[in-house]
Amino acid sequence: MKFLKNSLLMGFMLLSLSLFSQSKVTGTIIDGEFNQPLVGASVVVKGTKTGTATDFDGKFEITTSEKSGQIVISYLGFETKTVSFTVSGNSVNIGNILLTADASQLEEIIVVGKGIIDVAKERKTPIAVSTIKAVEIQEKVGTSDVTQAMVNTPSVYVAGQSGGYGDSRITVRGFQQDNTAFLLNGQPINGMEDGKMYWSNWSGMSDIANFIQIQRGLGSSKLAISSVGGTVNFVTKATDKKEGGFVSMGVANSDYFKSTAAYNTGIMKNGFGASIMLSHWQGDGYNQGTRGEGQNYFISFGYKPNDKHNFNFLITGAPQQHDQNFTKRISDYLGFGRKYNNNFGYLNGQYISERTNFYHKPVANLNWDFNINSTTSLSTVLYASWGRGGGTGNYGGGKRSISELNPYTGANQSTYINYDQIYANNLADSDGIGTGSNYAIRASMNNHAWYGIVSNLKKELNKNLNLNFGLDLRTYNGDHYRQISNFMGLNGWSESRFLRDNNHVIPNPNTLPSATNTVNQSYNINPWYAFFNTADDNQKIDYDYSETISYGGVFGQLEYSNDKVSAFFQGAVSNQSHQRFDYYDYQADYQDSEKVNNVGYNLKAGGSYLISENHSVYANTGYYSRQPYHDNIYLNFTNQVNPLTNNEKVLGLEAGYSYKSKIFSASLNAYRTTWEDRVVTTSTVQAADGVIGSTPVLAGDVIFTSNQGVKQVHTGLELDFVLKPIDKLDIKGFASFGNWEYDGKAISRKFDENLNLLVETETDLKGGKVGDAAQTTWGLGAKYEIFERFTIDADWRNYDNLYANVVAKDNLELPSYDLVDAGISYKMLVGKNKQNSVNFRFNMNNVFNEIYLSELTSNIKTTDNISSSNPALGTYQSNNRVYNGIADGNFGFFGLGRTWNFTMRYNF
Repeated sequence: MKFLKNSLLMGFMLLSLSLFSQSKVTGTIIDGEFNQPLVGASVVVKGTKTGTATDFDGKFEITTSEKSGQIVISYLGFETKTVSFTVSGNSVNIGNILLTADASQLEEIIVVGKGIIDVAKERKTPIAVSTIKAVEIQEKVGTSDVTQAMVNTPSVYVAGQSGGYGDSRITVRGFQQDNTAFLLNGQPINGMEDGKMYWSNWSGMSDIANFIQIQRGLGSSKLAISSVGGTVNFVTKATDKKEGGFVSMGVANSDYFKSTAAYNTGIMKNGFGASIMLSHWQGDGYNQGTRGEGQNYFISFGYKPNDKHNFNFLITGAPQQHDQNFTKRISDYLGFGRKYNNNFGYLNGQYISERTNFYHKPVANLNWDFNINSTTSLSTVLYASWGRGGGTGNYGGGKRSISELNPYTGANQSTYINYDQIYANNLADSDGIGTGSNYAIRASMNNHAWYGIVSNLKKELNKNLNLNFGLDLRTYNGDHYRQISNFMGLNGWSESRFLRDNNHVIPNPNTLPSATNTVNQSYNINPWYAFFNTADDNQKIDYDYSETISYGGVFGQLEYSNDKVSAFFQGAVSNQSHQRFDYYDYQADYQDSEKVNNVGYNLKAGGSYLISENHSVYANTGYYSRQPYHDNIYLNFTNQVNPLTNNEKVLGLEAGYSYKSKIFSASLNAYRTTWEDRVVTTSTVQAADGVIGSTPVLAGDVIFTSNQGVKQVHTGLELDFVLKPIDKLDIKGFASFGNWEYDGKAISRKFDENLNLLVETETDLKGGKVGDAAQTTWGLGAKYEIFERFTIDADWRNYDNLYANVVAKDNLELPSYDLVDAGISYKMLVGKNKQNSVNFRFNMNNVFNEIYLSELTSNIKTTDNISSSNPALGTYQSNNRVYNGIADGNFGFFGLGRTWNFTMRYNF
């Protein structure tokens, strides 16, 4: 008994000594990017099983018997960090620990839609890929379109900035936007009719994107989408896990101003959370007559009832209107300045633009992630978008312009629009009802409703083998018509309609019945107004048609991976159904077109091999049989089905090598893509009054050229690298070398902006260079932290082998050029415990004010005659009408000169 009593006493004493020797380690884990506490971060004493998780304030407390050691902090989407501690007494507070976002953990950053949103995992998915994180997007974009964030990417070319806010466009590996797939949280967002992208509708993307991933070439997406050049994934913020927000203000050249406010409730204890962001922007535009303004909104609601289910609903939109600049002759710019634009004028001293784009396209989606069990998960996104708006232009033949002397050419030419004279002429009309000899501003409306669902079931067959299977369903209805936006003093407008039947392709007053159409209402082009107010059928002019497009597809993927090898096989098959309905140009019995169904498919396979910890290689191939876009199915915007339209055939081959170490990583990619039976449409502005075919055309008319049966062959090499020689310095570089050419013959058709066929010819294109993007690009950038939270950065890019945006055998090459962009950032910690911050950012683009041609839309040679009707006037070369080796009669854009922007953001 005495022994037992002594033993218990000894045990109690040892326990007491153990308890008294315990050490308490506390601290706070902070998001290094936004200076916000991280909830649920894992904190473990290294070498032990002792650990905890941070609370809602990012704080943690660990009790350990160690007086010194290390703690390991990890959090999904962030780099793991190890911090040393030494306890003096019984406790130590190691303060704030900042975690850095980890680009290699992109999949973990995705809060919802994990099975829908296809992101390439580092060194496993065998594709060429570049990823741009939120902090870089917000720093680099400034006042530009979100496309500006992608300029330092191999084989990506950004053009069109000179057209106005939101009018930029990108090409990937020489393929334009209608042949590059764009996804928003797994939802396809290319236009259903023509595959194009209009960045003015996505001006809020730079505020809401978590990251952008550019998958060049075939990409990893399982959908049957148009990823000929590549796939661009925009992954937006969802309902934020932590409470907080920000307010920001930005100013820039050309009287630009933007203000933004956002707040996140964080995921609360009941599983609910909400995030909201609102912004307003406005500016005068870099070029004359390119004013713009708009708003952006983002609202997200999240609910996670348990570990099996996760829901998120979001709606975002960017209502905007911006005045536009079209390509001009080089001689116009040389005479009136590089900011010259003739699409506007003044009425009683008040500015009026003839060409304004206005649109409001809310996009909503509901994501549901369902973890069925430990090996099976289902991800589904149900989405919808509703677009309302269009673009304005002149209507009727009563346009009057101010004639000015071009100091460069020495000739008088029509420049700015004389609205005072137009208004006076309209008032002089006897009955106030306009006809073809009068002038009004019309709005070409493009309204749509789009609904879809994408669902993916993922099954882990074993630890190395995964199976994905899913469906992609979409339905789309578009309405197109014209309405009057400004009568310019008239009381109404009257015109004749010639009603076709199925035997008539081109209206002829001698053979078709006619009707008189008179309208008397004008419509506001404010995007908020246009979204809720549409014209009645009896107030539509010129044309009124709609289309219904239905799409149904299934897809599957089998993927194998282990520590060394990764391989995949993908397949998808889809059916597209098209029908057109013309209410304006057809008799009642013939308004519905023939219904067209097209089946398409794609097959992709590839693999990668990890040679060692630092070296890996990959190769893949894919074949697409892709259905033509709706606008290429019906001939010349009539109900007649185009007999020359077939499925486009795309064959892609890719291979690459990557190296990765602690201070240096690089990837080298080679590709070859062939694209057959395709359709290319380009546009230019008529230089002077003339005749195309047998149809008279006027100076300033927009002329479209459609080429069918085109074959393209794109081959190239791409290199990109990141070097971190010291902790405070990051160096990035890229290079791409392409050879993009046409092959074979094509049927070429020209038509005007009123959709009238002008002429049809057959063209030999073999060996012609593909234009609209530089085939050779170089870039080098650096970012250096001068002192804590204060950084400077700069990027240099060179563009070469850039050809005009025309489809021709003997294409025109533009001069090469260099651009340098630079920026300064500073983060100031403020508030209690320095948990809030104020971020300052200043950008200067085109630092050295390089003067360059960014694009041409014509193919005039210096040896061509200045006047086709009067060869005696000589050639451009003989008249010294040459700019930097280019005939000054060519149409195009000069790139933007030096621009700047400054942003201040308070994070709380």
